[in-house]
Amino acid sequence: MHPALIEGLSDAIGFVGGALAAYWLGRLLGFDPLAPGYDASSVGGIVLVGLGGGGGLQLARYWRRKSKAD
Repeated sequence: MHPALIEGLSDAIGFVGGALAAYWLGRLLGFDPLAPGYDASSVGGIVLVGLGGGGGLQLARYWRRKSKAD
């Protein structure tokens, strides 16, 4: 498989997986990023989803670096 394809797919899966995990964690904690308006609940949910997506992306990149070193 082409290295650029592996990089793109792993980045996408990491980002989406992290964002979904953060979304559901936020829902459990009472944050709703899809709520109408910009109250504290929706802003907190948006921040959590952004952080989760970024964290998932960094995890995917870490995994790729680690598997390359082996």
